[in-house]
Amino acid sequence: MRRLMRIARGLVRFLGFVTLSLLVWSGCDRGRESHQPGGTGAMATLHYFTWSDYVSPELIHEFEQAHGARVVVDTFSSNEELLAKLQGGASGYDVTVPSDFMVSIMAAQGMLAELDPAALPNLKALEPHLQHPAFDPTHRYAVPYLWGTVGIGYDSAVVTPTPDSWDILWENRYRGRISMLNDQREVFGAVLRSMGQSMNTTDPTMIEAAKQKLIAQKPLVKTYASDHYDQLLASGDVVLAQGWGGPVARAMRDRPSIRYVVPKEGGTIWADCLVVLRSSPNKALAMQFINFLIDARVAARTSERLLFAASNREARAWINKDILDNPAVYPPAELISRMEWMGDVGKAMRIYDRAWTELKIQ
Repeated sequence: MRRLMRIARGLVRFLGFVTLSLLVWSGCDRGRESHQPGGTGAMATLHYFTWSDYVSPELIHEFEQAHGARVVVDTFSSNEELLAKLQGGASGYDVTVPSDFMVSIMAAQGMLAELDPAALPNLKALEPHLQHPAFDPTHRYAVPYLWGTVGIGYDSAVVTPTPDSWDILWENRYRGRISMLNDQREVFGAVLRSMGQSMNTTDPTMIEAAKQKLIAQKPLVKTYASDHYDQLLASGDVVLAQGWGGPVARAMRDRPSIRYVVPKEGGTIWADCLVVLRSSPNKALAMQFINFLIDARVAARTSERLLFAASNREARAWINKDILDNPAVYPPAELISRMEWMGDVGKAMRIYDRAWTELKIQ
């Protein structure tokens, strides 16, 4: 009996110790939580999926400090990579940055959350031509972030007279000193515009004709490059480069004779957009982040760093005049009417894919 009583007393003491330990641990844990933003638990984390060169650690830190949040960044290098990763089951992202035509594709596939205009007061300051874009006229899903044009970067010390047509990219005297984008829609877009066609044609006959013209051009092309043609221009390895204006503007800093022109046939106008994914667990914070990125002063800093035009027209007041006057970054207003948005060509994309493959294997 005494042995049983000793066991019972020992069990009571043990249970008392365990209970006390749990109370102390719980109190300490609550103490740690009380130091988190708002005292409501773990710090909110925003997952941002963006282009590889779009991230400014300084701006990310400023948002984190202002909103008591943590931002985790992951990057992609093309719209196709972005879509494939999301279609492949990647989850947990809150905000991403598809280009204009990809917004339409992602919306059609049910990937995007509807935006709350009340949470985006900076939306009212968009550039006029971005207020009702063809790919999302009411900003139901997307907010334009950065924009620009696709044209020709050239070395004015070598290329004379000033080029005014896409046809210069077929001139034999520049053989081996021409670069084209490694982007099938942009490459076909340039040749289709040179033929007086829409870059969004779905006519198999016109796509085939464009392919044949590109096959004829291929012996003149040094490389198909989307990520270092600015360096090729700056080094003099190429003297003509189809490209987005921003990288051409960066090449100008190293080689002052570099110029930029959008041919008379017109070209692509593009916008990379901020969207919230439907699967986002932090939609309210995501919209705060978007509104932060398109704030006039924040957007101005991004524009000056990347040499792409900011979507917020009020950002112009904070941008260096040399950048505002550079047509590679901020095209003149009269040029906009000659530009074309890249659209979703639906099933015709298979025709473009096949034509691009046939071009590359020549």
